[in-house]
Amino acid sequence: MTSTRFLMCALTICAALGLPGGAGAAPCEASLLDAIPARPADAPTGSQFARTVEAMSAGDREAVIEAQLEAGNLPSFLRRLAPVALGMDDGATGARVTACVLPDYLAIGSDRDFMLVPMRLATALRIAARYGFTLPTAKMVDAIYAQSAVHLAPRPLPAGDQMRSTTYYRHHNEIIGAQRSLLGMLAGTLLAGHKKDLVLTNRLWRAPDRVAIYGWHQPDGRPIQTLSTVHGARYADYSHGARLVSTRVYVDGSPRSIFGALADPELSRALSNEGPLVNPRELVAKLSVPPPEAASAVTAAPAVLAHAAEPR
Repeated sequence: MTSTRFLMCALTICAALGLPGGAGAAPCEASLLDAIPARPADAPTGSQFARTVEAMSAGDREAVIEAQLEAGNLPSFLRRLAPVALGMDDGATGARVTACVLPDYLAIGSDRDFMLVPMRLATALRIAARYGFTLPTAKMVDAIYAQSAVHLAPRPLPAGDQMRSTTYYRHHNEIIGAQRSLLGMLAGTLLAGHKKDLVLTNRLWRAPDRVAIYGWHQPDGRPIQTLSTVHGARYADYSHGARLVSTRVYVDGSPRSIFGALADPELSRALSNEGPLVNPRELVAKLSVPPPEAASAVTAAPAVLAHAAEPR
């Protein structure tokens, strides 16, 4: 099935079921994007950015990534929103919840020349807050994949120390770009399957010096990466992506804070498989400040040993 036919089919099903995404669905207003700065006329392209950070340390590269996104250097196709319907897994009737998500992971550059940029958890959360967004939960990642018009196949690269290098970032970006070109897809189409997501989870209350990752769905819909907090909060590799979700969701068509919905005993069932997220605003604020380098290094080893069986 082509991406266009898939999208038409998905919309038809949503309309028939009366779910968000069909006729009469709550809109994801363009005003939700107003906090994203305009891209500077002299902003570097993705290729130029990659060359600039090629020889930098991970910390210096991270600072440049944040500065570029803070300044609004992201493609115009990321200045669009896609509605994603969220429901109860047990089939129970309840409120219809719609989340408004960016169609792809955060990238630096122009529509013609951009690079998807993995980043640390704190960086992603600070940029998200600057734009009026946040990160998804694992359940939301599943819903985004299920409702994406285009599914890209995961393309793992050989494991090793180079996973965190700009060279790997660039190479994986080129692989994804080739998939896009082969499909002939339009920029701004909701797509998934090509990255693991940085996610919010109650586990991070117990391990605030970690990053939670999930996803990288295979064609059969199963994720390669189960929910994991193996890595320290400063860790990022080529397979990670930061997909942003608006802090405004729609409950039966009415706007509501996503943080309020995540903390609500009933509504949280549509947004999370863990039940209510404990004090989500406070959790996001806490995770937006990275732990000191020394503290992160000291506590990393026991956690890796304890979770050695978890997929990376």
